[in-house]
Amino acid sequence: MSLELFNLKGKVALVTGATHGLGMAMALGLGKAGATVVINGNSSQEKIDLAIKEYAKAGVTVQGYKFDVTDEAAVKAAVAKIEAEVGAIDILVNNAGIIKRTPLEEMEVADFEQVIKVDLVSPFIVSKSVVKGMIARKQGKIINICSMMSELGRNTVGAYAAAKGGLKMLTQNMATEWARHNVQTNGIGPGYFATSQTAPIRVDGHPFNDFIVNRTPAGKWGDPSDLEGAAVFLASKASDFVNGQVIYVDGGILATIGKPANEL
Repeated sequence: MSLELFNLKGKVALVTGATHGLGMAMALGLGKAGATVVINGNSSQEKIDLAIKEYAKAGVTVQGYKFDVTDEAAVKAAVAKIEAEVGAIDILVNNAGIIKRTPLEEMEVADFEQVIKVDLVSPFIVSKSVVKGMIARKQGKIINICSMMSELGRNTVGAYAAAKGGLKMLTQNMATEWARHNVQTNGIGPGYFATSQTAPIRVDGHPFNDFIVNRTPAGKWGDPSDLEGAAVFLASKASDFVNGQVIYVDGGILATIGKPANEL
């Protein structure tokens, strides 16, 4: 087997919501594998510019575009601009997402709908805009960022779980419809990762930290760089006959029912 199977040189990859966190980690992996990386953000151009500097520190040059992934007209315009200025999009990573932690009986319908729109509808919108070019070129890779909540429920994240469960099935249906055009659509389901957002609860003695460490067979939180391999695999020729799958990068959480608190 040749490592050329994983070489992304000459490919253009669009990663939505990649100004920080896990999206940035996956985009870095694609860039290190040779892809020309385009990142998306929506909060501010300043945040995108700061992210570009962080990528540069890691040795990866990216280009950033500000647009709302839930706005179909804005997405169409951005995709056209990216393909005109950077090149045809070969790889799409639908990473942009939000979460609102509220018990279902207390959650406002507007908040529920917003989570669904960002986490489920936007992957459809962006994929629909990008896949037409992929179909015309008879090749493409779409990676939807799912979640362990695509499989499991947890208190206060009902809207997020509903969206991510839907995204798993959307991934399978995209594969069903587009595989004949040599477009592979798969998902990545991250577990619990050490990011700036989780830093306050990743301290010894914090109940949630202890829960995650004990619940994960690997006995630790994931490092964002642990996602690079799965992203490169699903973006490369190595996965040309892989379609409609979700790879869970979770340290083994979904493989086990867990262990008693007093088990060594």
